[in-house]
Amino acid sequence: MSLKKYLLAMSGLTILLWIVFIWLINSINPETTNWFGFAFFYFSLFLSLSGTIALIGFLIRKKFSKNTLDFYLVKTSFRQSFLFSFLITTVLFMLAEHIFSWLNILILIIILSIIEYLLINKK
Repeated sequence: MSLKKYLLAMSGLTILLWIVFIWLINSINPETTNWFGFAFFYFSLFLSLSGTIALIGFLIRKKFSKNTLDFYLVKTSFRQSFLFSFLITTVLFMLAEHIFSWLNILILIIILSIIEYLLINKK
């Protein structure tokens, strides 16, 4: 897949996922929904954020990294967008469940940092 096709597909799917997320916000009542409604809400938020952050991360990396292959820029931005989206979604979930604390955030950031370190050093 060429870079142009990837960017078009990623942009289109990200827009579609944001439309689904906005539809979910308007159609799901948090007071009456079950766990499936919340899971769908958080999953659509996670995917929407991942696509948006991956596109923005790629464009920023492309602007500042002139000598790096586009494949590596896409791979890095995609990996980091998943981790950062997971962080944001998890923080929002903890806030909703009233289990948010700085210790929990610190533990989550350490775990995600270790995962990023292991993925960077994977051979």
